[in-house]
Amino acid sequence: MAGISDIILQQVKQHAGNVEVPSNIKDKVLGGLSDSILGSLTQTAAKQGGIEQITSLLTGKAKAESSPITALAGQLFAKNVTGKLGLDSKTGGALSGIIPMVMGKLSNFIKDQDGDGDIDLKDVLASLKGGNAGKSASGAGILGAATSILGGILKKK
Repeated sequence: MAGISDIILQQVKQHAGNVEVPSNIKDKVLGGLSDSILGSLTQTAAKQGGIEQITSLLTGKAKAESSPITALAGQLFAKNVTGKLGLDSKTGGALSGIIPMVMGKLSNFIKDQDGDGDIDLKDVLASLKGGNAGKSASGAGILGAATSILGGILKKK
């Protein structure tokens, strides 16, 4: 069963295919974009009312384009990836533009009442809050894994 981080990376790769990124940094950029989306979800989960915001987004009740979670992902990407990897504003903007598409597609992977979908919303929420689901081998949870990956990406410039 795929986890939320796997699905995010898969969607990032699918939607970023038309954006020209220098081949020597493409994996870093796509990983950074994925980590920015995951980071926005984990930061939101830690805030009061965040779980409700995430639930609305992942069940399709809230529009991804106007979600503060999507806006945060864009801010994280701009702050932590675009400048540090030397992306020009056109490329950075094009990549940031796929964040709402990816966020909007996540609801397609959440199990509904009929059992259709790849991942259970309760598992996603538990992993975002640092529960057992989604924990890395080191036990740091998804946020720790995303932070570690993003840090590693940016150090290997």
